[in-house]
Parts: sequence; C-alpha cells; structure tokens
Amino acid sequence: MNKRANRTYYHPPLALLAAVLLLLAGCQKMLDVDSSRVVGEKNMWNSLEDTRAAIMGTYGLVRAALADHNAHWLYGDVRAGDFTSPTRQDLRAIINNDLTASYPAVEALGNWRRWYAVINSANIFLERVHEVHEQDLRYTENNMKVDIAQARFLRAFSYFYMVRIWGDVPLIISSYDGSFENKRRENQAKVLAWAEQEMLAAAADLPYRYSAGDEQQQGDYYNETSGRWDGALARKLTAYAVLAHLAAWQGNYPDVANYSKFVLDNYQRATNDYISTAHLTDANGFFFNKKTNQLFGFAYDWGHVDASFTGHIEELTLAEPVVNKRIPDIYLPKDSIINIFNEGGDERFSLDTLGTPVSERYFSNYNGRYPIFSKIKCIMGGVTDPSFRIFTSAIVFTRLEDVTLLRAEALAVLGERSGAIESLNAIRTRRGLDEYNEAINGDLLNTIFRERQRELMGEGHRWYDLVRYNRIRPSHPIVSRLITDNGIYWPVSPTLLVQNDQLTQNDYWQ
Repeated sequence: MNKRANRTYYHPPLALLAAVLLLLAGCQKMLDVDSSRVVGEKNMWNSLEDTRAAIMGTYGLVRAALADHNAHWLYGDVRAGDFTSPTRQDLRAIINNDLTASYPAVEALGNWRRWYAVINSANIFLERVHEVHEQDLRYTENNMKVDIAQARFLRAFSYFYMVRIWGDVPLIISSYDGSFENKRRENQAKVLAWAEQEMLAAAADLPYRYSAGDEQQQGDYYNETSGRWDGALARKLTAYAVLAHLAAWQGNYPDVANYSKFVLDNYQRATNDYISTAHLTDANGFFFNKKTNQLFGFAYDWGHVDASFTGHIEELTLAEPVVNKRIPDIYLPKDSIINIFNEGGDERFSLDTLGTPVSERYFSNYNGRYPIFSKIKCIMGGVTDPSFRIFTSAIVFTRLEDVTLLRAEALAVLGERSGAIESLNAIRTRRGLDEYNEAINGDLLNTIFRERQRELMGEGHRWYDLVRYNRIRPSHPIVSRLITDNGIYWPVSPTLLVQNDQLTQNDYWQ
C-alpha cells in the first residue's frame, strides 16, 4: 500500500486562520512549535477587536488539534478496536496497538505540538489581555474576566486531553516572552491537579449562557446576541462536565459524582436538555452546526462557509450508499453490531426476530458487505447527498447524556445503586429500551459501560471508557495488560525527543 495515500489534511477557514496566525505572532518557540510573526506586537493587544480575535483563535486551535489527522477519533474510537479497517494499514496499526508504525497519521498522532500551540496561545492571551483593558474603554472589567476564564479553561482542557494520551507532559504556563529552555515532562498527577484547579477557577467566572442576562456575563458579549454564542463557547456547565471526566480518569469517583450532579442540577438554567434519538442521528440534527446541547463542542458552520473534506468522523465512516466512496475507512462488522445492540426496541439500531433491521439510525447498508456507521452524517448543509463529500459536523467532546452516564458510573462504583440505576434509565428509556433489570441485563456497572458504548459510539470516548472499566475490573486481556505495563499511553514522537533533550520516551515504547 502507498502510505502517502493515507495522509489527511485539515484546512481551517480563512477567517479562523487569520485569527490563529495573530495568536502565534508573539512566540518564537514553544517546545517544538515554530512561530510566524504575521502582525507586529505593537499592532496587537490594543483594542476590543484584538481580544475577540485572540480568544476565538484559541478556540480555533483547539478545534484544529482535535481535527488534525482525525485525531479525536483515532485516539478515542479507532484504537479501542470496535471498528475495523478494510484497506488502511495505518488504521490497522492503531487498532493493533502498533503505535510506532511508520505511517504519516500514526507519526503525527505521537506529536503534541498542536496542543502546545493552544497552550501558547492561552498563555500569551493571559499575559497580554490586561493591556487592552488599559487602552480600550469598551473592553470592560467583566468582559476581561470572562475572557480570562475561557483562556484558563481551554489551557487546562488541553493539558487534560494530553495527559490521557501521553501521561506525563511538560507543564508550561508562561510564554516566557517567546523564548525559554526546553522542559522535562511533569508527573501526570501534578498536571491533572493543576488542571483541575484551573477549571474550578474558570468555572467560578464562566456564565451559564452568553448574552442572556447572566450575572457573570453582563450585556451582549462582543455585541452579539445569545444565538451567536449558544453552543459555541465554554461555559459554566462545560467546565463541570470536563471536570467530571478528569476526575473519572483519575478514579476519583466522589468528585465525579459531585461534578456531574452540578451539571444535572443546573442544565435547565443553561437551556440544555436531553435529545431524542431522531435529533441525535438526523443529518441536520444535533451534530449539524453549533447547538446549545453541545456542552462542549466545536462547530463547522455551513452558514459561515465553514466546512471541510477532512477533520470529521464522516471521512472515516461514510461510503456508498451515503456518499460516493466505495469502501469506508472503518466499519463495524455485523457480529459486533449484533453483540453491542443486543436489545430489542433500541431506537439507535435493533433487529426483529428474523434478523431484519427495525431501526437503522446508527447503521446503513446493514446487509451489505460493509455496514455503514451513519449516526453522524452532516454533508454540506446538513442534507445527505451521495454526490458530495464535504462535511459540517461538529466535534462534540461532551453532552448531557455523557455526563449522566458518567454519574451512573460513579454512583455504581461508590455503591449508591439506586442513584446509578436512575441515571442509567434516564438514557435507556429515551432510546426505547426497558428500564434496567439485573436478571435480564446483568451486572450494573457492566451495563452502564455497555450503554456508554452504544450511546457515545463515534464520539471519541470508547478507548478511555475501556481503560477506566479495566482499571476497576480487569476483564479485557489486552487492555488490562496495557494498563499494567503502562502501555495505554502513546509513544512520544521521535521528532520531539530530538528537539528537546529533556524529554524521555514512555517506558512501554522504549
């Protein structure tokens, strides 16, 4: 196979690229990130427009980090092994945990430079934003406070995301005026403790909504109404939802219970709600453009001419008859589908007694050679058209259903059985399933993780769920061994090791 054929590219929209370039202007070197001085420092950090460009550019860098080489799904879904790849050797290498294989995508995923670009952007923002407040009377104290909270959250989120991939990472919280010494990797427990405190501090200053009369964000945020910002920015519930994930990754289930409870107690204040199966899977439903119910997501707005051929799960999963592509890059074999969706009445996918699909919202072409995972299928303007392969689905890190199942997981581990069942049933009944019955469904914790597998399929959670479950109950031989041998983390890119002599390789990959 020609390995170059497996290379994928991410092309951000021009407006976003301009903002991103502005942010990179103030740094000559960030570990291994080269800078581009597009705009002189004297022309930046003078006005309200500068802070808006800077904070939106930081969001753009996070989106690019998630989308580049389809990283979010290769890390979270492909590595887990539920999907298989019929033709791409690089994806097969990831599925087989051959993470040092010589393929462009595999090599790129070992490099954390795109995440340190986010961190550098946030660091510069936090160091320079006060200058705008001093020079532009339109930039109020409240506006600055909310912007700082967002920058702190995005930086902390980046560290949390990296720790789940590489374990120990360098902790850099200053731009050092664009030049500083190489840094060693810090213990992941220290990094996560710092990230948790940053998220909590950010949560205290973030509003439930923007431009919606929230006491913590006054007036119209950057002179735009709530419709512009709903679902587009980090807000209070975003921080608590990600905090629940951070605590779960550490096995700190009392905190998972507390953080998730805050989200579930307050989601109506933020006009969030649970979503129907039809809305979840519709071509112009939950994943199309930005939605308030995306607790933390990064939209590709078709109305703003914001779409791309890559950086979407559809690039990996869709093929005929949904789009004009003969074979998907990844698919779920029939045996796996039947094993996962093994309960009748499931609105996402189920079979009748004769083995005929009753609901095909998650899968098209079930009886073909390659069942097509079509839960997410935002093509062009949200309309399924097999003539095109330009996608507009949002990258959604978390939503209310995810947090509810995290709470069920936490309560089950803590022995609060009735609360765990209540949270589990909140999802099961909305998907057409009967309430949990131990005699039929088996062990409660296992049922919760199986429900996460079904509900969140294709959203980048499965690998991390497998790790958490096997930390609690070692049952998957390969994953359990990787946990024991510290092989759940990716190898650090050799490029980084050459550029920074303070770095060391993860033991498993030495």
